[in-house]
Amino acid sequence: MVERGALPSHEVRSLETEALVDTGARYVSLPASEIARLGLRYVKSKKARTAAGLVEQRLFSPVRVTVQERDGISEVAELPEGSPALLGQLPLEQMDFWVDMANQKLAGNPEHGGQWMIDMF
Repeated sequence: MVERGALPSHEVRSLETEALVDTGARYVSLPASEIARLGLRYVKSKKARTAAGLVEQRLFSPVRVTVQERDGISEVAELPEGSPALLGQLPLEQMDFWVDMANQKLAGNPEHGGQWMIDMF
């Protein structure tokens, strides 16, 4: 809405948080209280496979995510209260990150020399 001029930039809600990188998750995932704080709109529910079995996963309107000066757009999946925020596979791929398991950190995709690049094929 800011881009369309409908909302002044100082009124945009934001959240700065630490998130666990979870390549088994698809989206950005946040506890319900953080979703409410951001004022995100419920979009739909989908079946999700979890360690606890099949559950109904609630998805909310997309957010812009920024990590290490790279950004992308992701729907937000709701987590139970007390759960840590998760950064899933789709936003990681969109921001062209590679998970360096040995050093437990995010790195730029080595196929692109670490530079942020978009594959178009």
